[in-house]
Amino acid sequence: MMMTPVRRLGAACLAAACLLGSAAAQNPQSLKIVVPYPAGGTADILPRVVAEKLRPLFPGGVVIDNRTGAGGNIGAEAVFRAEPDGGTLMASPPGPIAINQHLYKKLGFDPAKWVPVTVLATVPNVLVVNPKLPVKNVQEFIAYAKANPGKLSYGSQGNGTTSHLTASLFMQLTGTEMVHVPYKGTAPALVDLVGGQIDVFFDNISSSLPFHQAGKLRILGVADEQRSRALPEVPTFAEQKLPAMNAVTWFVVVAPPGTPPARVASTQKAFADALAHPDVKLKFDEQGAEPRGWDSARSGQFIRAEAAKWDKVIKSAHVSLD
Repeated sequence: MMMTPVRRLGAACLAAACLLGSAAAQNPQSLKIVVPYPAGGTADILPRVVAEKLRPLFPGGVVIDNRTGAGGNIGAEAVFRAEPDGGTLMASPPGPIAINQHLYKKLGFDPAKWVPVTVLATVPNVLVVNPKLPVKNVQEFIAYAKANPGKLSYGSQGNGTTSHLTASLFMQLTGTEMVHVPYKGTAPALVDLVGGQIDVFFDNISSSLPFHQAGKLRILGVADEQRSRALPEVPTFAEQKLPAMNAVTWFVVVAPPGTPPARVASTQKAFADALAHPDVKLKFDEQGAEPRGWDSARSGQFIRAEAAKWDKVIKSAHVSLD
């Protein structure tokens, strides 16, 4: 029997209702994404971009909660103790996921028990210098640093941050020695680098790129497997005879221990679908970020490898925050 237009419309509405019902069954009514760092930085911007695409799936709303302090540990502990129903997640750079357990003697959570949802993005770290330094590439910089041991100063976002550890990795790989000047965040370090108070900064590309393009700073190398689309003319460290110098800042979404696998899988798919939107990719590009959207298993494997790598660097450099 041929279906009338009205019946076809009714069937379509029923199918749509079933789909919405299925989505509602898979997801809690609302979603809180805790960012354990202040608003305004890349760690905050990326989840906010994705949250806009997630809102249709959560009728109760999607909220970004900046819960800061103690190197990300305060927000992490709150999420770790949250109900494992998929309604509370954490979006974070490496600190409370893969690094802080090697820096602090005691934490209020166990990083080994996080349930990985997905890696949102990776952002390559770059070697940035004041343009007054007489170097134009990585090998020239290494030679200059070796000729002036202990005379160059490098800034960081603070003790134990990715910029500090990336510099430590570089010095271990090259046998160079520089003086550490810790700051409280990226902005003051960049200000002093531009002003010549410090010589070097291992920054993520999104912060330093505008200064490089304006000629106020010089980016010498990209610490990733391939060149950055935001800066295609600058070669990687591997292209400049330092293949082991691979250090990216990454942003991952994790759930509290005990979150059911089915809930994790449906949430991961929602994030992956959001990351596939062209406007999301464009906004990530503006941050120098490469969207990922990996599944839970691959994300967990990546996190464990990163934790092992930075543990080795921290121990070799004798870095501690206690």
